[in-house]
Amino acid sequence: MAGLVLYGEPGWGSAIAEAQLVWYGLEFAFVRTGDLFAEPGARAKLQDVNPLGQIPTLVLEDDSIMTESAAITLYLADLTGRDDLVPPPSHPARGAFLRWLVFIVANIYPTYTYADDPSRFVSVEAARAPFKSAVHDYAKRLYAQLDEAAGSPWFLGNRLSALDFYLVVLTHWEPGRDWFMARTPNLAAIARRTEALPDIAPVWNRNFPAD
Repeated sequence: MAGLVLYGEPGWGSAIAEAQLVWYGLEFAFVRTGDLFAEPGARAKLQDVNPLGQIPTLVLEDDSIMTESAAITLYLADLTGRDDLVPPPSHPARGAFLRWLVFIVANIYPTYTYADDPSRFVSVEAARAPFKSAVHDYAKRLYAQLDEAAGSPWFLGNRLSALDFYLVVLTHWEPGRDWFMARTPNLAAIARRTEALPDIAPVWNRNFPAD
């Protein structure tokens, strides 16, 4: 059996899975894919293990493939038998956790898929900039909804969860930390608290060194 292998790139969505692997104390190898938009051959290399060419991609110990960050989140909780990042079925916060986990990956995450490279979805060049702007505006409305639902000090209130890891990464992306601090202060505060957790602070420093 091979060990766990995480395909990713610093600053990308793989940081969410990387932080969880470190939090759980799981040994894994990290394979940099390169910038999937800017580096020729990066996406093709990744497609050997994930036909969609997306990260994170996690190769399991039996060489099977796990994709989709939400699936990886649930899988790692099952693998370790721990519930510190994923509330167990009997926990009162389980429903909220599942709701907002799927909200993030099904609604917010795709806005980056579409806006990062509009040429993949919009054939008319003149329409790409308006399309990108509209997608970003839609994402801001989604973040406002997420901010209204956020508890304190963590998204689920007194209970840390993997949702807080997501917020660290998302608040480093478009529209940027200054916007999140001004317009979604609850999300920004949760992200800062999560970044300060000693066990995973090195993960965030590796992924977002400029900040």
